[in-house]
Amino acid sequence: MVNYIWAFLIIIGVIYSFITGNINTLNESILTNANEALDLILNLLPVIVLWTGILKIAEESGLLQKFAKLLMPLLHKLFPDVPKDNKALGYISSNIAANMLGLGSAATPAGLKAMNELQKINQNKDTATNPMITFLILNTAGVTLIPTTILALRMAYKSSSPGEIILPAIIATACSSVAGLILDYFIRKRGKKWK
Repeated sequence: MVNYIWAFLIIIGVIYSFITGNINTLNESILTNANEALDLILNLLPVIVLWTGILKIAEESGLLQKFAKLLMPLLHKLFPDVPKDNKALGYISSNIAANMLGLGSAATPAGLKAMNELQKINQNKDTATNPMITFLILNTAGVTLIPTTILALRMAYKSSSPGEIILPAIIATACSSVAGLILDYFIRKRGKKWK
């Protein structure tokens, strides 16, 4: 569906440039933006590779498992419907760890595996369960301690102080996580009363 939306927007842009006579601007924009996109990718790639490698080392060394054990008491409270020995909790903690480091791309595989494990224990396969919804909230609004991608973008665009974003990012993501989890809790409670 997203591919169709992007294709539609591109086609509309091309048609509009023909109608308004700005075809030269379109050609210039395509060439300039392609060059800027390549530069951005080449600037972001080392930072993402570095942190993905660090995350892989943490996973191989057992550091993520230790982090998962630290999170287990909290995860058991957030996901009371998930059995304590379920693999989903380990994947959820890996996802949280990667998101805390600002590695959304590295967090994605763990998030997909967690959803897959949660789907296995889902009684009604065509409806999201409470643990799935809670995990989606955590994944979307999760606390970020080191916003790696944003730091890399700020460095790529020659920010004079790329690290000044860290504290606001921690505050913003902590507030969004707490707000999302509180809202999830109250909606779940209200849903139980209506049943």
